[in-house]
Amino acid sequence: MGATVPKQFLEIKGKAIILHTLEKFKEALPLAELLLVLPKSEMPLWQEISGGTTFENIKTTSGGDTRFESVKAGLRLIGSEGVVGVHDAVRPFVSIETIQAAFNTAESTGTAVPVVDLKDSIRKVNTDQSVAVNRSNFKIVQTPQCFDVDILKKAYRQEFNTSFTDDASVVEADGIKVSLVMGNYSNIKITTVEDLKVAEALI
Repeated sequence: MGATVPKQFLEIKGKAIILHTLEKFKEALPLAELLLVLPKSEMPLWQEISGGTTFENIKTTSGGDTRFESVKAGLRLIGSEGVVGVHDAVRPFVSIETIQAAFNTAESTGTAVPVVDLKDSIRKVNTDQSVAVNRSNFKIVQTPQCFDVDILKKAYRQEFNTSFTDDASVVEADGIKVSLVMGNYSNIKITTVEDLKVAEALI
Protein backbone atom coordinates (compact mmCIF):
# COMPACT_ATOMS: atom_id res chain seq x y z
CA MET A 1 0.00 0.00 0.00
CA GLY A 2 2.95 2.34 0.62
CA ALA A 3 1.18 4.05 3.53
CA THR A 4 2.71 5.15 6.82
CA VAL A 5 0.14 3.18 8.85
CA PRO A 6 -1.08 -0.44 8.46
CA LYS A 7 -3.77 -0.69 5.79
CA GLN A 8 -6.55 -1.69 8.21
CA PHE A 9 -6.14 1.68 9.91
CA LEU A 10 -6.38 3.75 6.73
CA GLU A 11 -9.55 5.83 6.55
CA ILE A 12 -12.42 5.63 4.10
CA LYS A 13 -14.73 8.63 4.38
CA GLY A 14 -13.20 9.66 7.68
CA LYS A 15 -13.35 6.25 9.39
CA ALA A 16 -10.71 3.52 9.72
CA ILE A 17 -11.30 0.48 7.50
CA ILE A 18 -11.22 -1.81 10.52
CA LEU A 19 -14.11 0.08 12.13
CA HIS A 20 -16.19 -0.26 8.95
CA THR A 21 -15.54 -4.02 9.07
CA LEU A 22 -16.44 -4.42 12.75
CA GLU A 23 -19.64 -2.43 12.26
CA LYS A 24 -20.74 -4.79 9.50
CA PHE A 25 -20.35 -7.82 11.80
CA LYS A 26 -22.12 -6.07 14.67
CA GLU A 27 -25.03 -5.37 12.36
CA ALA A 28 -25.16 -8.90 10.96
CA LEU A 29 -24.65 -10.72 14.28
CA PRO A 30 -25.64 -8.39 17.15
CA LEU A 31 -25.11 -11.07 19.83
CA ALA A 32 -21.80 -12.40 18.57
CA GLU A 33 -18.60 -11.81 20.52
CA LEU A 34 -15.99 -9.94 18.48
CA LEU A 35 -12.30 -10.68 18.95
CA LEU A 36 -9.54 -8.66 17.32
CA VAL A 37 -6.09 -10.11 16.62
CA LEU A 38 -3.38 -7.53 15.93
CA PRO A 39 0.41 -7.29 16.01
CA LYS A 40 1.51 -6.14 19.44
CA SER A 41 3.06 -3.02 17.92
CA GLU A 42 -0.33 -1.93 16.56
CA MET A 43 -2.23 -2.10 19.86
CA PRO A 44 -1.59 1.57 20.80
CA LEU A 45 -2.84 2.71 17.40
CA TRP A 46 -5.94 0.55 17.79
CA GLN A 47 -6.64 2.05 21.21
CA GLU A 48 -6.35 5.53 19.71
CA ILE A 49 -8.64 4.75 16.77
CA SER A 50 -11.23 2.82 18.77
CA GLY A 51 -11.44 5.31 21.63
CA GLY A 52 -14.94 6.70 21.96
CA THR A 53 -16.42 4.05 19.64
CA THR A 54 -18.58 1.06 20.52
CA PHE A 55 -15.51 -1.12 19.94
CA GLU A 56 -13.05 0.45 22.37
CA ASN A 57 -13.48 -2.37 24.89
CA ILE A 58 -13.74 -5.43 22.65
CA LYS A 59 -11.40 -8.31 23.42
CA THR A 60 -8.01 -8.11 21.69
CA THR A 61 -4.94 -10.30 21.56
CA SER A 62 -1.52 -10.15 19.91
CA GLY A 63 -1.00 -12.18 16.76
CA GLY A 64 2.04 -14.05 15.45
CA ASP A 65 4.40 -13.73 12.52
CA THR A 66 1.98 -15.56 10.18
CA ARG A 67 -1.76 -15.76 9.66
CA PHE A 68 -1.57 -19.32 11.00
CA GLU A 69 -0.05 -18.20 14.31
CA SER A 70 -2.43 -15.26 14.58
CA VAL A 71 -5.51 -17.45 14.21
CA LYS A 72 -4.10 -19.84 16.81
CA ALA A 73 -3.66 -16.90 19.18
CA GLY A 74 -7.28 -15.88 18.70
CA LEU A 75 -8.56 -19.42 19.19
CA ARG A 76 -6.92 -19.61 22.61
CA LEU A 77 -9.43 -17.02 23.85
CA ILE A 78 -12.50 -18.79 22.47
CA GLY A 79 -14.59 -21.37 24.32
CA SER A 80 -15.26 -24.92 23.16
CA GLU A 81 -18.78 -24.53 21.78
CA GLY A 82 -20.32 -22.62 18.93
CA VAL A 83 -19.25 -21.30 15.54
CA VAL A 84 -16.19 -19.14 14.96
CA GLY A 85 -15.65 -17.01 11.86
CA VAL A 86 -12.25 -15.72 10.76
CA HIS A 87 -12.39 -12.52 8.71
CA ASP A 88 -9.87 -10.16 7.14
CA ALA A 89 -9.98 -6.70 8.74
CA VAL A 90 -9.50 -5.16 5.29
CA ARG A 91 -12.71 -6.64 3.88
CA PRO A 92 -15.22 -3.99 5.04
CA PHE A 93 -17.73 -4.64 2.24
CA VAL A 94 -18.72 -8.17 3.14
CA SER A 95 -22.51 -8.26 2.99
CA ILE A 96 -24.76 -9.02 5.91
CA GLU A 97 -26.22 -11.86 3.84
CA THR A 98 -22.77 -13.40 3.29
CA ILE A 99 -21.92 -13.21 7.00
CA GLN A 100 -25.22 -14.76 8.08
CA ALA A 101 -25.12 -17.45 5.39
CA ALA A 102 -21.60 -18.49 6.39
CA PHE A 103 -22.40 -18.71 10.10
CA ASN A 104 -25.72 -20.49 9.52
CA THR A 105 -24.14 -23.06 7.18
CA ALA A 106 -21.27 -23.72 9.58
CA GLU A 107 -23.78 -24.23 12.36
CA SER A 108 -25.45 -27.02 10.39
CA THR A 109 -22.49 -28.58 8.51
CA GLY A 110 -19.50 -27.58 10.64
CA THR A 111 -17.80 -25.56 7.89
CA ALA A 112 -18.57 -22.69 5.50
CA VAL A 113 -16.38 -20.71 3.12
CA PRO A 114 -17.79 -17.88 0.97
CA VAL A 115 -16.85 -17.95 -2.71
CA VAL A 116 -17.80 -16.21 -5.95
CA ASP A 117 -17.44 -17.25 -9.58
CA LEU A 118 -14.63 -15.93 -11.74
CA LYS A 119 -15.70 -13.40 -14.35
CA ASP A 120 -12.51 -13.38 -16.41
CA SER A 121 -10.97 -16.09 -18.54
CA ILE A 122 -7.94 -17.68 -16.90
CA ARG A 123 -4.86 -19.58 -18.09
CA LYS A 124 -2.56 -22.01 -16.31
CA VAL A 125 1.07 -21.02 -16.74
CA ASN A 126 3.80 -23.65 -17.01
CA THR A 127 7.54 -23.17 -17.42
CA ASP A 128 7.45 -22.59 -21.17
CA GLN A 129 3.78 -22.23 -22.09
CA SER A 130 0.30 -21.38 -20.89
CA VAL A 131 -2.99 -23.16 -21.43
CA ALA A 132 -6.60 -22.03 -21.14
CA VAL A 133 -8.61 -23.70 -18.38
CA ASN A 134 -12.33 -23.84 -17.68
CA ARG A 135 -13.06 -21.02 -15.25
CA SER A 136 -16.25 -22.76 -14.06
CA ASN A 137 -13.99 -25.23 -12.23
CA PHE A 138 -12.54 -22.45 -10.05
CA LYS A 139 -13.85 -20.08 -7.40
CA ILE A 140 -12.58 -16.90 -5.76
CA VAL A 141 -12.33 -17.46 -2.01
CA GLN A 142 -13.43 -14.83 0.52
CA THR A 143 -13.97 -14.46 4.26
CA PRO A 144 -15.47 -14.89 6.83
CA GLN A 145 -14.51 -18.55 6.84
CA CYS A 146 -16.67 -20.16 9.51
CA PHE A 147 -16.27 -23.42 11.42
CA ASP A 148 -17.48 -25.31 14.42
CA VAL A 149 -15.00 -24.13 17.02
CA ASP A 150 -13.92 -27.68 17.94
CA ILE A 151 -13.16 -28.45 14.27
CA LEU A 152 -11.05 -25.33 13.86
CA LYS A 153 -9.17 -25.77 17.13
CA LYS A 154 -8.32 -29.37 16.27
CA ALA A 155 -7.14 -28.37 12.79
CA TYR A 156 -4.87 -25.69 14.21
CA ARG A 157 -3.07 -28.25 16.36
CA GLN A 158 -1.28 -29.35 13.18
CA GLU A 159 2.23 -28.20 12.46
CA PHE A 160 2.39 -25.25 10.08
CA ASN A 161 2.67 -26.09 6.39
CA THR A 162 3.35 -23.66 3.54
CA SER A 163 0.23 -25.01 1.80
CA PHE A 164 -1.89 -23.34 4.51
CA THR A 165 -3.10 -20.25 2.67
CA ASP A 166 -6.29 -19.76 4.67
CA ASP A 167 -8.38 -21.44 7.36
CA ALA A 168 -10.12 -23.72 4.87
CA SER A 169 -6.82 -25.20 3.74
CA VAL A 170 -5.86 -25.89 7.36
CA VAL A 171 -9.18 -27.64 8.03
CA GLU A 172 -8.99 -29.67 4.82
CA ALA A 173 -5.50 -30.84 5.72
CA ASP A 174 -7.05 -32.26 8.89
CA GLY A 175 -9.40 -34.40 6.79
CA ILE A 176 -12.55 -32.26 6.98
CA LYS A 177 -14.66 -31.44 3.90
CA VAL A 178 -15.37 -27.74 3.46
CA SER A 179 -18.82 -26.42 2.50
CA LEU A 180 -19.09 -23.47 0.12
CA VAL A 181 -21.58 -20.61 0.36
CA MET A 182 -22.25 -17.68 -1.94
CA GLY A 183 -20.10 -14.64 -1.22
CA ASN A 184 -20.56 -11.13 -2.63
CA TYR A 185 -18.49 -9.50 -5.34
CA SER A 186 -18.06 -6.25 -3.44
CA ASN A 187 -16.34 -8.19 -0.62
CA ILE A 188 -12.92 -7.07 -1.85
CA LYS A 189 -9.70 -7.27 0.14
CA ILE A 190 -8.12 -3.82 0.28
CA THR A 191 -4.40 -4.36 -0.34
CA THR A 192 -3.38 -1.79 -2.98
CA VAL A 193 -3.88 1.90 -3.70
CA GLU A 194 -6.25 0.90 -6.51
CA ASP A 195 -8.32 -1.16 -4.06
CA LEU A 196 -8.57 1.88 -1.81
CA LYS A 197 -9.99 3.94 -4.65
CA VAL A 198 -12.58 1.23 -5.35
CA ALA A 199 -13.42 1.15 -1.63
CA GLU A 200 -14.01 4.90 -1.58
CA ALA A 201 -16.41 4.50 -4.48
CA LEU A 202 -18.21 1.58 -2.81
CA ILE A 203 -18.68 3.37 0.50
